[in-house]
Amino acid sequence: MENTNGSQPEGETGTDGDRRSQLVNAAVDYVAANGFAELSLRVLGAAIGVSHRMLIHHFGSKEQLLVEIVRTSEQRQRDLLSRLQGHAGRSPADAARLIWQQLTDPALADQERLFFEIYGQALRGRSAAAPVLEGLVNDWLEPLMAAEVAAGADPVVARNRARLGLATVRGLLLDLLATGDRVGVDAAMEEFFRQYFGSK
Repeated sequence: MENTNGSQPEGETGTDGDRRSQLVNAAVDYVAANGFAELSLRVLGAAIGVSHRMLIHHFGSKEQLLVEIVRTSEQRQRDLLSRLQGHAGRSPADAARLIWQQLTDPALADQERLFFEIYGQALRGRSAAAPVLEGLVNDWLEPLMAAEVAAGADPVVARNRARLGLATVRGLLLDLLATGDRVGVDAAMEEFFRQYFGSK
């Protein structure tokens, strides 16, 4: 039996890997709905149906759990991009606009802040945050390249364009969080789309 948030009750059996995955997905859902400011393991555990000791057992510390929340959120976004790109009749430009709308949804602002916070800690050498750097760029390049390569683009060019697109999205997300200028940031992204995809 599962709780309504998708996690098993604490006493149920299952492999540690499966249980850890269930807990981190429940934590991502909780952070998406409630934010992470002043988040404690006790509060999070109570919300997703486990004790704070169980969270420490699976993740080691709050900092390591936050890293896993960031990594899981990133994977969800990559999965969404792949689904959008795979939709019959949807152009790469349309898929890009839809993923941009998803990323800039105000409901995800706390997750985006958490991403940049953990990213900064990792760059400063915080050992708990360091795992977030694994795949931070390369894991995104494959799905970003896929549509262009499928359309006949040279793989080297497609990879360079994918890196440029990823850097632009992250830069404008940071701009949005710093300035709150949604109109200006959307206009800048639309200009990028026009240049990147050649759309009018």
